[in-house]
Amino acid sequence: MIRLDGVGQVFEGRGGRVQALDGIDLHVRQNEFVTLIGRSGCGKSTLLRLIAGLLPPTYGGVEVAGEPVTGPRRDVSFMFQRPALLPWRSVISNVMLPVEISGGDSERSKSQYRDRAHELLDLVGLKGFERRLPHELSGGMQQRVSLCRSLIRSPKVMLMDEPFSALDALTRTELSAELQRIQMELATTIVFVTHSIEEAVVLADRVAVLTPRPGRLREIVEIDIPRPRSLGQNAHLADVAQISGHLHGLLAERPHDQVDVPEARR
Repeated sequence: MIRLDGVGQVFEGRGGRVQALDGIDLHVRQNEFVTLIGRSGCGKSTLLRLIAGLLPPTYGGVEVAGEPVTGPRRDVSFMFQRPALLPWRSVISNVMLPVEISGGDSERSKSQYRDRAHELLDLVGLKGFERRLPHELSGGMQQRVSLCRSLIRSPKVMLMDEPFSALDALTRTELSAELQRIQMELATTIVFVTHSIEEAVVLADRVAVLTPRPGRLREIVEIDIPRPRSLGQNAHLADVAQISGHLHGLLAERPHDQVDVPEARR
C-alpha cells in the first residue's frame, strides 16, 4: 500500500542545510498497522508528510496504492496531535468537514456521508453528542471526533502524528483499544507516530525504529502478540515488556555510521 524507496529529505534555512531523513526504504502492506518511533527530531513527522503528499522528497520515491505521490490524496487522511476542531461547528459538522472541502459530491452522496458520520460517532461511543460543540466535550471525546473526521471518506491510508500524546494515561489506553478495534473492523492501513514505546508495541503489526538525525531505518521489529491488546491485560504485559526492552535498547544504541553534523547529499 505504501512504498518509500531511498527517500531523503533536506531542508534549506538561514542556518544552512539540515538533512532530516536519508535512505529510507519502507514498505507498508495493505491493512497493516505500522508505528514509527525514534528520538525527537529524527524525522518521524516529516516521513508522514512525505506519504501524505504535503512535502515533496528531496530524493527517492514515495508511492501509495501503486501510484507516485505528487500531492495530497483523497484516500489518505492525516490526524494530528491536537483535534483541531472548529469551535463554532457541531460535532457532526466537524466530522463532515472533509466532505465539504473536497466538494464534487451530489446531495444523495452527501446524505450517505452524513449517515456514515452518524455510524462512525456511534462506533466511537459518541452517539447523542452530534449537536454538541467542541468546548462541551472532554479532550478524549474531541480526539474521537477527530478520528471520525479522519475516517469519513473511508481512506485507504491513515497517517497519525502522536494523536494521543496530550491525553491522560487512562484515556490514552482507552483510545488505543478503540483504534485497534476500528482498524480491524474497517481494514485501514495505518502509519502511527508515537514517543511511547509501549504504545507502539500495543498498536503495531510492526515497529519501525529511526536513528537520530538524519533519520534512517535502524530496525523493523515484528510484533507477534494476539489482538486485541492492552497494557491492562496481564496476558500481554510480559510480551509487551520484553519487546519494549528491545526497542529501548535500539533507541539508546548509537549506530556506527551516525555522524554529529550530517552533510546533505549533493
